[in-house]
Amino acid sequence: MKARIDAPKKKKEEFVGNTDVMISTGSTLLNLAISGGRVRGGGIPGGIMVEIFGPSSTGKTVLLCELAGYIQREGGEVMFHDPEARLDTNFAEIFELDTGKMEYLTPDTVTEMFTETRKWIPDNGKINGVIADSLAALSTDLEMGEDEGDKMGMRRAKEFSEGFRKTARIITGTNIIMACSNQLRETMNTFGPKFKSPGGEAIGYYSSLRLRTALISKGAKLIRIEKYKGKEIKQQYGVQIDIEVFKSSVWVPNRTAPVTIDYAYGIDDIRENLKYLKKINGTSVYCIGETKLEKSLADSINMVEADGLVDDLREDVIDTWEEIEKLFKVERKPKKR
Repeated sequence: MKARIDAPKKKKEEFVGNTDVMISTGSTLLNLAISGGRVRGGGIPGGIMVEIFGPSSTGKTVLLCELAGYIQREGGEVMFHDPEARLDTNFAEIFELDTGKMEYLTPDTVTEMFTETRKWIPDNGKINGVIADSLAALSTDLEMGEDEGDKMGMRRAKEFSEGFRKTARIITGTNIIMACSNQLRETMNTFGPKFKSPGGEAIGYYSSLRLRTALISKGAKLIRIEKYKGKEIKQQYGVQIDIEVFKSSVWVPNRTAPVTIDYAYGIDDIRENLKYLKKINGTSVYCIGETKLEKSLADSINMVEADGLVDDLREDVIDTWEEIEKLFKVERKPKKR
């Protein structure tokens, strides 16, 4: 009989993830949907990968810029991968995103993006962000070469799998948020999902949080009408979307938040917060607590901004949301194990 050899016990490591500091998405309701039951106000914690996927023109880039701008304002650093080289400086300024203070790259391939990401490890004690917009635009060295390329079409998926696997360990240990946008593509499946995000299964597998964007069914386009020389001119200035927490290792999944995007403003958090409180409280006018505003949504928004009630509005929404969550909490005895 062989002698039993006890393996040396591993030294207990301290948890490196930051459970207290959350990065805001720019939407109070989306923050709550992501992790409202974990930390008051919710948001996205550091040390995870996030995939934001959905059809075109559903606010994916806006959401990424909101995250990047917030990270910078909190003292963190940002690396922005832009394969399509389409980020406009004026557009970035809407989100107070200083492009001069971030590392801006336009990688051609999957390998290039992940290689640069793994070499970039800020040591500032803050939550830092790697932004990639978008994964669908990345190619491979084989595809970019002068030979016959990737005939089987599998190389990109393999490089994503290897890249995410290696990079995930670095991100977890350094409190970096890696947020990537991705498109939806139609599949040929007779059964199963009709749409999926491209790039193989690794993207969804290694993402601790997946957010799916979609236009609301009715009234998705925000239209403004102005008169010019006696004629009415219509112009779209924004869009209304729903963002679903499609997958989450942060808190519970399958929560959905309404989000309004104004092209010249970004995520209109005030608008959605006012609409939420009016709907939940069933009032005839917009209110913040006991403070009555106006019947008109536009006038109420102006009043909130003019009177400095933005923080009061946000806190009222969080308080209301938490009270509703308590109603659905099921008290059970601990499971016998």
